[in-house]
Amino acid sequence: MTHSFKTYLSKQTSAAPLAVFRIGFGLMMLISIIRFWSYGWIEKLYLNPKFHFSYYGFEWVKPVGEWTYLIFIICALAALFVAIGFKYRLSIVIFFLSFTYIELMDKTTYLNHYYFISILSFLMLFLPANAFFSVDNLLRKKNYLKVPNWTIDAIKLLLGIVYFYAGLAKLNSDWLLKAMPLKIWLPSKYDLPFIGVNLMQQEWFHYAMSWSGMLYDLFIPFLLLYKRTRMFAFVLVVFFHVFTRVLFPIGMFPYVMIVGSLIFFDAKVHLKIISIIKSIFSCFKIKFTFTSGTAFTYPRQNLAVPIVLLFFVIQLLIPFRYALYPGELFWREDAYRFSWRVMLMEKKGYANFKVVNPEKDSFFYVDNSDFLSSFQEKQMSTQPDFILEYAHFLGEHFKAQGHQPIEIYVESYVALNGRRSQPYINPEVDLLKQYESFQPKSWILPFKDEIKGI
Repeated sequence: MTHSFKTYLSKQTSAAPLAVFRIGFGLMMLISIIRFWSYGWIEKLYLNPKFHFSYYGFEWVKPVGEWTYLIFIICALAALFVAIGFKYRLSIVIFFLSFTYIELMDKTTYLNHYYFISILSFLMLFLPANAFFSVDNLLRKKNYLKVPNWTIDAIKLLLGIVYFYAGLAKLNSDWLLKAMPLKIWLPSKYDLPFIGVNLMQQEWFHYAMSWSGMLYDLFIPFLLLYKRTRMFAFVLVVFFHVFTRVLFPIGMFPYVMIVGSLIFFDAKVHLKIISIIKSIFSCFKIKFTFTSGTAFTYPRQNLAVPIVLLFFVIQLLIPFRYALYPGELFWREDAYRFSWRVMLMEKKGYANFKVVNPEKDSFFYVDNSDFLSSFQEKQMSTQPDFILEYAHFLGEHFKAQGHQPIEIYVESYVALNGRRSQPYINPEVDLLKQYESFQPKSWILPFKDEIKGI
């Protein structure tokens, strides 16, 4: 087995797919950052709020006032340099650090595809994506035609994990047997041309979408891997992601996945794409002249390969960490994030915080809009770690105003996937005596139903 693995590591393949992936990834990220800025989201999400929710262990990562714009500028420039392959190693490191810092600034903005970009850019630290058709090649006047086969397979594997685990997550009774939450979301799309009234209101269509989404996620990686089904699979990829983009406001993620799926195609497809890019530049009298090399020699492969292997072991295990926690995952949300559980639930909540002075036997209620944006309040009201962090923020705020001693309780109700709202947090627990950890949260009330699934 060791011999076979060493043989695999020594295999070489065309560098063209890695180059096209680098270009597509960099351009998609550049467009994403420009789009984010142009919509005014930097100010709305990071500058205007008085309080920012933090990830456990990363409480020190915060917006830095107007300097936050500089972080986005650095991230955008790094994305551009990645795309053109200029100082690639430094550029991808800067992109990974700046993008991940942006992602960590406020937990309210968490999305699966932001996490995907962070871990993908981390993986790209170890890939020679500038070996072929890059500015770095122009500067050193040398083009590598071959790269280690594993550097391309690593991207395929990561994409496959994202899809397959998203499919596994859909194997639950709410998604398959109740068509939830699509049964809630789709009828609101009545204004879509042609299909809004005719399809979006039909219950059979809600089930069709649920089941087809599950089957798509489970099987699309294998259809892309198999040459005979690859073109059909890519058509499905384009249709699926464009259709979901029409239905839901999920930003650039569909286009990132479409461009990323090109990595599964043979090198000749990528060489044609590069020829098209060259012809576009030739219109501006820009020519690419290289002294062609044979194969890229990975300088520290013995160090990179174990890190990449460990990376994938972690990615394979993290989504299953929920099994270490009791109770219903969708309700408690212990270990829900970072597990490719994409658009699986609709939660609506209400959280009313009560500040009590036990010595004076007095209390008052908090107006959440004094501290949180409407978007933050919506996220906070249905997620236990948000509720706990916000309670501690309120404790510090009111203690600084001279309200001591104080205790903080919350009256909280949550409705999950169309069910009636249920009490969520134990109203008799002083949240200031509870602290965030990896331990189960005993102050979350039990879910009065059952959702079967993986």
